[in-house]
Parts: sequence; C-alpha cells; structure tokens
Amino acid sequence: MADLRMPEQNKVFLAGRLTRDPDLRYTRGGQAVANFSLAINSRYRDSSGKRVERASFIPIVTWGKIAERCNSQLKKGSPVSVEGRIQSRTWETRDGEKRNTLEIVAQRVQFLGRVSPDTSQESEEEGGTQREESTGSEKK
Repeated sequence: MADLRMPEQNKVFLAGRLTRDPDLRYTRGGQAVANFSLAINSRYRDSSGKRVERASFIPIVTWGKIAERCNSQLKKGSPVSVEGRIQSRTWETRDGEKRNTLEIVAQRVQFLGRVSPDTSQESEEEGGTQREESTGSEKK
C-alpha cells in the first residue's frame, strides 16, 4: 500500500530588530545558548483606511558558536535576518504552573547592520561560519 503521509517542513525566515541585548548562558555540559527577541513590524490599512502599524515580538534561541557571536556582535536595536525552525516548549514554574511557549531555534543569523565597503558582512550558520562579501551598496 502507498504511503500517503503528507510531507512536513518546519522552516522560518524572519527579519527584524532585537528588542533587547542577547542573554548568553552555558548549559551544564558547557554548550553556549543565547536568547533574544525580534520585533517585526507589519503595516496595513484598517477598514476605515487608517494606516496601522503593529509589532510582533518573536523569541529566538541560538546555540554554540552562533550564540557566542550573537552575544558579542549584537545589541538592542540591531537588525538581523534569522533562518530557523519553530519549536514549542513546556516548562513548570517554581509555583508548579505549567507554561508553554513557541520560539524560533535559529540555524542561521545574518547581521544586517551597516557595513563599510572595505569590510565584509557576516552571517553565522549552525555548523560553521559563512562570509558574504559586502557590495558596498548598503545605505549609510
């Protein structure tokens, strides 16, 4: 009999600005993990034609060398592009309440800040570093 399962994909691409400085810590096993949130603005016109701007705040988790680079290179307000996957997580508070959250586990973070023509723009990828040469056409 044919396998009729639907293919699954969990891939997210986001671009926004950090709402706070990254929070770097290390697991008991010595693995770096950094958390930050992205603010992503959307603009639209409501039913009366009034222009509305709405911000969404998305929690991001980074691991390993990506986490360390994000911690050293990024700060509140930094523009970044994130490629990753959605993860749900459940935990219990100290008071015994169960909490749930959805977050993005970043597999690639690209720093989008200003780049001068004689430097390169860097992106961090899980499993290694990828360098993208700047074209010098970025807005100053």
